[in-house]
Amino acid sequence: MDENAVLEKSYKFALRIVRLYKHLCETKKEFVLSRQMLYTGTAIGEHVKGAQEAETRPDFFHEMNSGLKMASKNEYWLELLRDGEFLDNKEFNSIHNDCVELIKLLKSITKPTRRTETN
Repeated sequence: MDENAVLEKSYKFALRIVRLYKHLCETKKEFVLSRQMLYTGTAIGEHVKGAQEAETRPDFFHEMNSGLKMASKNEYWLELLRDGEFLDNKEFNSIHNDCVELIKLLKSITKPTRRTETN
């Protein structure tokens, strides 16, 4: 992968999500919440990768903002898995910290568009 922090972090996060999904299905027999977590957690990188090929600046920001939305949704599913007692605090904190880091990174990238749209 190129030296692109958000692309690299979103890809590594997606791999962690895939592994967590497998763990939840195999050991906890949890299939519904974990499926949502799998979708949103891998879609972050999908949108970030799509932004790399954007044809216009608005298209780039749209893709990055879509990645941000998926990261926010993924945080929701992770919290439900923790509160539903499918993840213990140690498991949750480890992956949640990565999710929050991605959210902050994507917010910093999409901030210019949010600022111009509110003015």
